[in-house]
Amino acid sequence: MKAELLIPNNRNEISLRQYQEFLKFQEDYTNDYFLQCKMIEIFCNLDAKTVRLLKVADADRIMNILNSMFTEEAELTRRFTLDGIEYGLIPDFDEMSLGEYIDLDTHIGNWDNILIAMNVLFRPIKQKIGDKYTINEYDITTKENLKEMPIGIVLGAVFFLYNLGMDLSRTMIIYARKYGWYQALFSGLAQGDIRRFENITKLNVHSCLYTLEYMKEKSELEAKQIKKKFK
Repeated sequence: MKAELLIPNNRNEISLRQYQEFLKFQEDYTNDYFLQCKMIEIFCNLDAKTVRLLKVADADRIMNILNSMFTEEAELTRRFTLDGIEYGLIPDFDEMSLGEYIDLDTHIGNWDNILIAMNVLFRPIKQKIGDKYTINEYDITTKENLKEMPIGIVLGAVFFLYNLGMDLSRTMIIYARKYGWYQALFSGLAQGDIRRFENITKLNVHSCLYTLEYMKEKSELEAKQIKKKFK
């Protein structure tokens, strides 16, 4: 019985799960022939034995098709359907909560956990009127629902965010990345009270970061005044 060879026509016919599976092999192995076989095996849904039986010319042709897909410019997709559910990109990034931003900022560049970032960005659409829509509240427990989302949509979202630059309070973003989001939350907004964490992460990200920046500048000013007083 011959195995059916299904070559993807574009990146949206390759899932995030498949892409992550290939990246794990790419991290652990350097042999080009082995990685080529794995790419064909994973992206074309073939078993390893069938891939090894391919003619060299056919394998090269398939590799050229697959490689060319990942040289194309990634475009942002705002809505897509997966398993009968329509997902929508966050309509307004200014309305993100601090918790959403932390999960997005922490995982957007980490392919092992990028599902968490995608789960922040894309959620089931609750209501739609024309081009306008609303999405479900953020729920980290639903991240596995997106593991089969098209890798083309993932790449488009990643490049969109990097180009956007996430224009928030740059001073506090640097601070949070240097000392950790936990430190920024615990010592800053929660003022040492861990019971306040959950409510704080639901607050608007801009409000939280501006508050942290104000507290930081206030602390620095007070330190300068004390130092000046005892000179």
